[in-house]
Amino acid sequence: MSGEVYAWGRRYTSCMPTKYRVEASAHIDAPPARVYGIIADYRVGHPSILPKPFKNFVVEKGGTGAGTTIRFEVHAFGTVTRFRAIVTEPDPGRVLVETNIEPTESPTTFTVVPGANGGTDVTFLTEATTSRDGLGGVIERFLSKRFLQKLYTQELALLARRATGQAPGTD
Repeated sequence: MSGEVYAWGRRYTSCMPTKYRVEASAHIDAPPARVYGIIADYRVGHPSILPKPFKNFVVEKGGTGAGTTIRFEVHAFGTVTRFRAIVTEPDPGRVLVETNIEPTESPTTFTVVPGANGGTDVTFLTEATTSRDGLGGVIERFLSKRFLQKLYTQELALLARRATGQAPGTD
């Protein structure tokens, strides 16, 4: 078969696990410092914006921004995947990165910038690699991208509610 896979009318020549990206953005009518503060606060803020598939969120070390280590589960497609991640801040107050170290390494970058007309523009970007090759990898990438896109849209909506004072427990 020379390494070719056909799915949904397309030919895929690589049977190696493939990299993919999932990105979601939103404008939030709140100051960048408030929005970033919620994302970087792994004890209260960040857990309050996680959609329902995220379960058993635990801070192992730290709790605010760089140096924080977290673990959590994601319930999807009838399975539970356990994650462990380390938080860095390449540009504190603007860019925060959660790098999953278990089960596989994949970074999720949270970027917070002032909006053109006030407020804040927020982007979540995950870069991941399929755990399977061939048709299994094609299906995994398709399902993972759709699932994560939906999760990030929900998470951004929860972030907006919290940052604008519309959610319970807001500052």
